[in-house]
Amino acid sequence: MNPAVEVACFLLGFLGWILVGVALPNRYWKTSSVDGNVITSSTVYENLWLSCSTDATGVHNCREFPSLLSLSGYLQASRALMIAAIVMGTCGVLATLVGMRCSKAGGDNYVLKGRIAGLGGVFFLLQGLCTMISVSWYAFNITQEFFDPFYPGIKYEIGEGLYIGWCSGTLAICGGVCLLCACKTEDPDKLSYPYQAAMGTVYSVGSQKTPSNYDRNAYV
Repeated sequence: MNPAVEVACFLLGFLGWILVGVALPNRYWKTSSVDGNVITSSTVYENLWLSCSTDATGVHNCREFPSLLSLSGYLQASRALMIAAIVMGTCGVLATLVGMRCSKAGGDNYVLKGRIAGLGGVFFLLQGLCTMISVSWYAFNITQEFFDPFYPGIKYEIGEGLYIGWCSGTLAICGGVCLLCACKTEDPDKLSYPYQAAMGTVYSVGSQKTPSNYDRNAYV
């Protein structure tokens, strides 16, 4: 595998992993403005953990969701998927660092290192899928409630946290797919070619016919 391709894939997956950590605690997964006069107008916004509001006077209040079991199913699933994405991304970063050819970890067995790098690509791909499913499912429920004329609650819009999540999932999927494709096209025989060439040289030297010092005059 080309070391430049390895580094590019690693950077894509690493940036996706960083953005997951940015998106998860972001408070603006969905936002809504409650209009009134200048004093009573406020902004309400939520994420996977908190519900917050800010009024025109600058007063800021947040409350945590009371119970995990009382939450809706998609919110619980989004939490689990985002946490799984962070775990998968961590495993992907570690595996790719060990499997990169420019890394000294894992020794000089490039076939094994290529397989470890491919495993890192799988982890990055899973991270991206978990992130995309989580934020897309959350956004689907926002739009469904927004366009439902009979929905009695506050109607929210998509916040910046979801856009960060989409960027994270896209980067992780691109990095994982590129890493897998690069490892798949690697020829194991090519990796072991220097060793085979060296063995062939030793064999040819060892099997070379040495001139005999004995001729017919040596026999009596």
